[in-house]
Amino acid sequence: MDFPTWMSAIQARTESALEQLLPGAAIAPQRLHEAMRYAALGGGKRVRPLLCHAAGEIFGADSARLERAAGAVEMIHAYSLVHDDLPCMDDDVLRRGKPTCHVEYDEATALLVGDALQTQAFLVLVEQPLTDDPQRQLQMLALLARASGSCGMAGGQAIDLAAVGSALTLEELEFMHIHKTGALIRAAVLLGAHCGNADAAAIDKLTRFANRAGLLFQVVDDILDAVASTATLGKTAGKDAAQGKPTYVNLLGAARAKEMAAQLRDEAHAALATFGAGARRLHELTDFIVERNF
Repeated sequence: MDFPTWMSAIQARTESALEQLLPGAAIAPQRLHEAMRYAALGGGKRVRPLLCHAAGEIFGADSARLERAAGAVEMIHAYSLVHDDLPCMDDDVLRRGKPTCHVEYDEATALLVGDALQTQAFLVLVEQPLTDDPQRQLQMLALLARASGSCGMAGGQAIDLAAVGSALTLEELEFMHIHKTGALIRAAVLLGAHCGNADAAAIDKLTRFANRAGLLFQVVDDILDAVASTATLGKTAGKDAAQGKPTYVNLLGAARAKEMAAQLRDEAHAALATFGAGARRLHELTDFIVERNF
């Protein structure tokens, strides 16, 4: 199966899994459940589920288990976008080519949507076995919790908000994005590997890959925010610059940011060397992250 076909198949499976894993819109409270589904379904490239499945495939993970792990990660991602778009954060009106959740519904509902998606993600991780070892499944819960919380994604967002209008060093910018963007990407990769019972050495190597892939994703995101159109992005283009946020493009310039992306891609590929042909999809996803809209 070529990469575009594989990617489309995983995206479709992720959409179908999310439809089943989210509460139905007819279940009370209907408006909240409808808004949760609005935020999580029908959009996005599903990069994190793709990474989860690709890592799991290296270790022969069961596809149904991967769907649940990938669905949990995507719920956390969807919640973060809903909250990120709120007026108290980035105050955006467009996400994935449609009105943001608080615009389509209201701010209070959007806040509750994020809260409910976060808790639903952890419910998804505990309702059924995702591995044959219960202790490993507890580790998976802890992994997603750390990636989502104050020492991961939420902490990175706090640093980002505090840095508006500031000039960060490259090291400070990387520290912020290792948390804000990289933590959940790393969790997606490692949850997939854990579904396939990867050993400690493999987890260590995949962590190195995911750290580079997470920074790569953010560097490319910054470049796209500066050069791509709103129609291409599905969200408001140029928003970071307009809000005075520190980005790789602001710090390095577009040309050097692209050089950094190329270096990170090479490092991500190199981190997968010991997995041989089994890591084919992770290699392809690394290239996809770079080339998605350039």
